[in-house]
Amino acid sequence: MSLGTDTDIAALIGRVALRDRAALSSLYAAASPKLFAVCLRILKDRSDAEDALQEVFVKIWHRADQFALSTTSPAGWLVTIARNHSIDVLRARKPVADNIEDNFDLADTARDPEAETVLKGEGKRIDRCMEELDSDRAVAVRSAYVEGLSYQELADRFNVPLNTMRTWLRRSLLKLRECLDR
Repeated sequence: MSLGTDTDIAALIGRVALRDRAALSSLYAAASPKLFAVCLRILKDRSDAEDALQEVFVKIWHRADQFALSTTSPAGWLVTIARNHSIDVLRARKPVADNIEDNFDLADTARDPEAETVLKGEGKRIDRCMEELDSDRAVAVRSAYVEGLSYQELADRFNVPLNTMRTWLRRSLLKLRECLDR
């Protein structure tokens, strides 16, 4: 900033807190080049940066009385206001996924033929291995890992204690792993 010292800037901010318009004008003259550069670096558009700078000085006008509570340097306090406001402008500019449906058709949702073949082959292997399990164990595994039933729901459905159901599922998964590793 082209103003002499942090003490001078702090004095101007103090006068702005007392609603001294001349002090705001002096602060603008001293600080606007630096604050404009901050806004421009973040927003990357001169017109947006100019608008943001004006809003930054409105915020400084309204918040100058809070500067005394700040532990930062006067120049740092001003730069923080400019930086935060510019980031807020950027965030407001970005759409919040309103148009995801518009762009859905751009995504290629079809699997490639090789992946599809591998997936079908894996499915057949899993089905073959599931046939090696006792029928109630196979139903329990499907219910747990396809339907998402909890251990307790499965224990109730099969009328067995909870720990028994856990043992069934653990042993069934081990058998499936052995089968799939062959």
